[in-house]
Amino acid sequence: MLAAALLLPGVVPGVQAETAPERAELSLRWLGYQDRQPGLKRVAVQSPAAALVLPLGERWSLDAGLTQDTVSGATPRWHSAVSGASVMSDRRHAADLRLNHHGEGRGWSAGATVSDENDYLSRSVSGEWRQWSDDRNRTLTAGLAFTQDRIGATGQPALRERRQTVQALLGISQVWTARDLFSLTLTHAAARGYHSDPYKWLDQRPRERERQTVLMTWNHHLPATQATWRSSYRFYRDSFGIQAHTIEARWVQPLPGDRVTLTPGIRFHTQRAASFYRDPLPASSGALPPPPQPDLADPGEAVSADARLAGFGALAVSLNGQWRVTPERWIDLRLEHYEQRGGWRIGGQGSPGLLPLQAWQWQLGLRLRF
Repeated sequence: MLAAALLLPGVVPGVQAETAPERAELSLRWLGYQDRQPGLKRVAVQSPAAALVLPLGERWSLDAGLTQDTVSGATPRWHSAVSGASVMSDRRHAADLRLNHHGEGRGWSAGATVSDENDYLSRSVSGEWRQWSDDRNRTLTAGLAFTQDRIGATGQPALRERRQTVQALLGISQVWTARDLFSLTLTHAAARGYHSDPYKWLDQRPRERERQTVLMTWNHHLPATQATWRSSYRFYRDSFGIQAHTIEARWVQPLPGDRVTLTPGIRFHTQRAASFYRDPLPASSGALPPPPQPDLADPGEAVSADARLAGFGALAVSLNGQWRVTPERWIDLRLEHYEQRGGWRIGGQGSPGLLPLQAWQWQLGLRLRF
C-alpha cells in the first residue's frame, strides 16, 4: 500500500555487489508516512524493518529481511466503496530470504518472499544471474521472478481470487570513465488473474496485465568536492493504457571530516490515465465532487475510479543525512515531501476530478557491521 501511495509503479532491482561481503551487517529501520487531501488527514503508515547480510565463506552470502506495516486512516474521497470519513486499519507482515553465490567473473542469487495481510497473501520466488568483464567495468544481469497472490476482502467471505505474475529482467552497467557509471535495465511482467480492488467503488479491471519498464541511470563523481551526482530516468507502460515518465536526481555530498554525508534529491513523475479510468466530476462552490457515474453498456466492461490509475503529475523533494558514528556504525535519517495534482501532468490533460494529495515520509535507520 505504501509503494502505491508513493506512485512508483513497478520496482527494478539495483546493481548487485560483485564480491562476497567480508563482515556481517545488520540494518534496523523505522519508516513513517502520512498523507492528506484538502480538509482530510488520510493514510498513516508505521513500518519497522530489519535486514541482515551474513557472509558464508569466501563465495557465499545470505540476505534476510523482516518488515511489518501498520496502515490506518481514512479512505480517499469518492475513490472507495465507503465514504471518505470511514476509518480503515490493516497490518502486513513480510519476510524475504536470498542466497548469493559470488564466483570468479560471475555470480547468481536465488530468493523467496512472503507477504501476509488480513485479506491478501503474496508469495514469490526469484533468481538472478550476473556476469562481469575481466576488468570489472561491465556487469550483465538477467533475472526471473514468479509471484502468486491470493486475494480476499473483509466482509466478503465469498471472494477468493488469485493472480499469477511472471517478471523478466535484463540489465547492463558500464563504467564509462573513472568518474562515470551508466546502467540500463529492461523489465517485462505478465500477470493473469484478479486485478480489481474489492474495496474501491465501481472497480472492474481486465484479468490480464502486461507491464514494460526501461530504467536508465547515470552517476558522475566530482573529485574537487568529493560529491557524486546520481540521476535516473524511467519509462513505464502497461496494457491498461498507463504511460509514465519519472526523472530523479540526487546530490551526494560528504561534509569535511568524511563522517557526515548529506543527500538532497528531487523526483518528478507524470502519467497518463488508464484507458478505463472514470474521473469524478470537478467540485463546485467548495462542495465535494460526486462519485463517477459511467454509462456501462456491458456490465463486464472495465471501469475504475482508483486514483492510482488517474492522469496526474507529482513532485517529491527529499533530504537524506548519514552519520558514520564509528567505522562499524552508521545512523541515517531521510525526510521527503510529496505532492500530486491532476493539473501537473505533462503531455496532456490530467484527471480534473482528482483532489490534490500531499504526503510526508520519514525514515530513521541504524546500520551495524560486525
